[in-house]
Amino acid sequence: MVGRQSLIALGVAVILGLLAVFLTNTYLTSSQQRQDAQGTVKVAVAAVPLSYGVDITREKIRFIDYPKSSMPPGSFTNAAQLLVDGKKRVALLPISVNEPILANKISGVGQGASIAALLPDGMRAATVRINDVSGVAGFIQPTDSVDVLITRQLPQGQATDVLLQNVQVIAIDQQSRNPDGSPNVGRSATLQVTPIDSQKLALAQEVGNLSLVLRKPGEANNPVVETISMNDLRYNMYGGARYPAPAVVGGYQAPAPTRVVVSTPRPRPVVRRAPARPSGTTVEIVRGTQGNEYKVGGNGR
Repeated sequence: MVGRQSLIALGVAVILGLLAVFLTNTYLTSSQQRQDAQGTVKVAVAAVPLSYGVDITREKIRFIDYPKSSMPPGSFTNAAQLLVDGKKRVALLPISVNEPILANKISGVGQGASIAALLPDGMRAATVRINDVSGVAGFIQPTDSVDVLITRQLPQGQATDVLLQNVQVIAIDQQSRNPDGSPNVGRSATLQVTPIDSQKLALAQEVGNLSLVLRKPGEANNPVVETISMNDLRYNMYGGARYPAPAVVGGYQAPAPTRVVVSTPRPRPVVRRAPARPSGTTVEIVRGTQGNEYKVGGNGR
């Protein structure tokens, strides 16, 4: 009885396995037929890794079959489109092996590597002066994100504000890439900013000193920042550093002037004293209806 049940279970398993193979084969065959009906096209891809500024030559590209329906926009289908009359073209963005070479990742025909080609629409490239301290000792690399601080002189003394947050660094000095990632102490940093922010940077360099602060990639902006003045350069004796009330970015306000109230002293009341009573003893003598007072004692004795 047990052997018969085992044979039945084995037969059912074999039938289900054959059914699964049949369905899989049918699906793959139909997919191949649909792909053949749509056709394929040759697309240029990178034969070797291409980094920023690398020349694109025939030895560094190859062509593979791509379905027409999946052809990426901006791709090249032949070498004549990619390398027009043998003119120079370079990579503007990193391209991995077998990754399609797209028009927005390489320079124009006969053009070299240009930072302007990397700027998104509506963005500007602005350069600020830095040194080994304001540039985080050279650890800031291109493509890093930084905050920009400004230290300036105010009527109440020096203060430091957060000018910009989460700004991308395009280049340090004239280098837009640092392959080995080693610290590079530069004298200038080129930042990718909006037109309004570029005006802020130009004005800030005239009225104060700028410093770059390296931040963690992908970290959200802090909507509330602090304005640090000379009064904050001390340690509070009651548990930790003293911080002022939160202030919105760019919302520094000078303290309100102290109101001085001058009070006029009130005049003291004049106390009038009653006349002194005469010293000595007075005696009144009444004769009939008339009374007379006589002073006795003292000098009159």
